[in-house]
Amino acid sequence: MFTGIIEAIGTLKAITPRGEDISIHVDAGKLDMGDVKLGDSIATNGVCLTVTAHTATTYTADLSVETLNKTGFAHYQVGEKVNLEKAMLPTTRFGGHIVSGHVDGVGEIIDRQHVGRAIEFWVQMPQELNKYVAEKGSITVDGISLTVNGLRKNAFKLTIVPHTTEETTIDRFQVGRKVNLEVDVMARYMERLLQSHTQSEPESRISMEFLQQNGFA
Repeated sequence: MFTGIIEAIGTLKAITPRGEDISIHVDAGKLDMGDVKLGDSIATNGVCLTVTAHTATTYTADLSVETLNKTGFAHYQVGEKVNLEKAMLPTTRFGGHIVSGHVDGVGEIIDRQHVGRAIEFWVQMPQELNKYVAEKGSITVDGISLTVNGLRKNAFKLTIVPHTTEETTIDRFQVGRKVNLEVDVMARYMERLLQSHTQSEPESRISMEFLQQNGFA
């Protein structure tokens, strides 16, 4: 599990085909690799990847054809800058929101404007993600935990403050860029709870009224 708070910006140093899959070699930048072990997870632009080899400053991971088909990695080239976050520990301060590292779809930057010191983006998303995205709710974009500041059909708005611009790859986002999207997992769980309430399953005490009364909806 991750939080969407980026720890470092890495660089893709090599992309090696393995049949239909690929292996990537990443320069981890300032990411602390001192406690990283084989089999650990590192979110790389929001995709949970398993470390298959590492040094004090780099790591290697494999990506399946399914991952390539469902994320923006199919468009990446050597030299690509990527957002990095190690899997959280029980002692980690929870600064963002719950992020699984399982990408729900690929979006596209369709507008970029400077508003004062901030940058305002509009991101087009797959239609099937519309129902999971709420204004002032959380969404993960290339691994970054961000707040939705506006909505329209199949698109959402982000307002990025200078600190986030400095600590992530988001300043490199230009119109036309593909980005990995992960919706708030709580929205998916809420959908499942409401679906089960309408199906022929034992009645649950959890309903939309219950969620509203307790501040969850």
